[in-house]
Order: sequence, then structure tokens, then C-alpha cells
Amino acid sequence: MNIQESVIGIDLGGTKILIGEVTKGGEILGAKSYASNTETQTKAVEVLLNALDDYTQNIGFIAEKQVGIGVGLVGRVDYKSGIWLEIEPGKTNPIPLAEILNVKTGLSVSLGNDVVCATMAEKQFGWGRETNDFIYLNVGTGLAAGFVVEGRITQGGHFNAGEIGHTVIDIHSDISCGCGRRGCIERLASGLGIKEEALRHLKDYPKSVLAKNQAELTGKMVLHAAEEKDELSGKIIDNAALQLANLIMNMVRTTDPECVILGGGVTRNEHFFQKILDNLQSNTIRFVTKGVVRSKLEKDKVGLIGAAVIGMNLGNEGGKE
Repeated sequence: MNIQESVIGIDLGGTKILIGEVTKGGEILGAKSYASNTETQTKAVEVLLNALDDYTQNIGFIAEKQVGIGVGLVGRVDYKSGIWLEIEPGKTNPIPLAEILNVKTGLSVSLGNDVVCATMAEKQFGWGRETNDFIYLNVGTGLAAGFVVEGRITQGGHFNAGEIGHTVIDIHSDISCGCGRRGCIERLASGLGIKEEALRHLKDYPKSVLAKNQAELTGKMVLHAAEEKDELSGKIIDNAALQLANLIMNMVRTTDPECVILGGGVTRNEHFFQKILDNLQSNTIRFVTKGVVRSKLEKDKVGLIGAAVIGMNLGNEGGKE
């Protein structure tokens, strides 16, 4: 194998760091997963640097030359200045991560939010090859979106665009969200939200299969129980699908996309995905000509590929300008 150039991709999430070598054609030449620590940004960077050392020394690179590094980060990122601003509100400690990695490796470095990176992966190697106007909706542990309009992704004046998990869908809700509001969709329809809904209502459904293992309950377990006709799980999933459909229809009215792409582990569940589609109103989405679809890219690798994409400097996203 004689590969001339590659990019180092780093996908730093809440529970793991995935480091890999990616070609400009999107092929992953190698990758390794490490446990992350996002207790603080300083600790997260320390763990990231140690993981990069391990990868470089023990895995190594296949291509003859690495032309850059792209890093996808949970939280808010100033991609223009190469600064990781915060993991989440309340955990704010701006770190010049692009500069730190540049000094360490001698390579050019681009940073981006993790969902921005996933959107860029879709733009470069997925449905984005068919349209310049799409929304990438990530429904995983949390819930966020990337908006691509005329080929460019919107990141906002404070690098906080796409946090649609904090869209209020129930103004009468008593469910508090970390953002300070009540009734946010992330608390009802993300993987974590689905789990929390189950725990909130289990006392009213003592015969639910979910009551057997509350300590290890996950959103995935609720999805599976709904497929098996568990009453509580069915109600939670029906409501989550309805609210996600409402969110999609609201977003469609905002940017007029040709395609809405669903990413993240939650929407990989076929039963749940079909319920979302069933709740879409045809007149509202009539201009979504390429449909509400699922990502073509592997969910566990989309963040890594997206990080590499911004490291390639193929668009306006990522890195210092």
C-alpha cells in the first residue's frame, strides 16, 4: 500500500476519544479508541495528548506524510481562532488547543464542534454529495443539528448554532433542563432523555420490563422494550417520535432543506425511525425532495471522518483563518 498523504482525525466525546488516520477520500487507514475524561477541559486535553502519544508510538501511520490534524470536540468551539471554549455551560475554560497541538506535532490543526464535524462528514462523503441544502440531526445521548445552506454550514456569532435540543416543545412541562428552561426536547427524545422519561414514570408501571433493571437502564433498552410491546416504553417512544417529527417540521420551515439526515445511535432503531416518519405531515415536508433519511455513514466513525474533513481544510469550517 503506497499512500502519499493522510490526515489525523481526533473525535473527543464525553466517554471516549477516537484517534485515526484518514485519507482525503475518507478511507480510515487505522483507528484506536481511548477512554476520555471531560471532568474539566484541562483534564480532557491532558488525556487527549497522552492518547495521541500512544497512537503515534504504538499504532503509527501508514501514509508517507500527514498533512494536518482535525479535532472534533464536545461543546462550543471557536474554529476561527482554534480555541476550545467550553465543554458545557458551567465548564468554561478557553484552551488554545490548535496551538498546543501545532507546537506538539508541527502540523496545521483545525478544530470543530462534534456535530459540526459529523455534518461535514455527511457533506463531503454522504448525502451532501447530492445536495447543498440539508439538515443533519444528531439524536444520540444528546440532541443537536448542523444546518448546511448553499453548501456552507452555519455556526453562529458565538459558535453556538444548532443546539436545537433546547427547543421547548412543552411549555407546560415541569421537566427542568440544564439550559435553565423547562420542556426541552432533549429531555424527552434523546437517548438520555428517553432513559430519564422511563425512570420518571416507572413508579406508575411496576409491571414494566424496565422495572427489573433500573440501575443499568439505557435509552436503547427502552427502544427495544417498545418493540416488544411494553406499555410504558411504547408511550415514551411514541411521544419521543412525535416530538422529533415536530422538531423536524419546524426546522424545515426555517432553512428549506432538500434533505433531512438523521444521525446518532437512537435513530438507527428501525421501529423508532418509522414512527418518526409516520408523524411527518406531507404538506409541511413537500419540498424536502430528497426525504428524511438516515445517514449513509457508520455512526461510530462519522465523528472521526468529520474531524479529518475539517483537517483537510476542504471548506470554510475549522482551524485558524
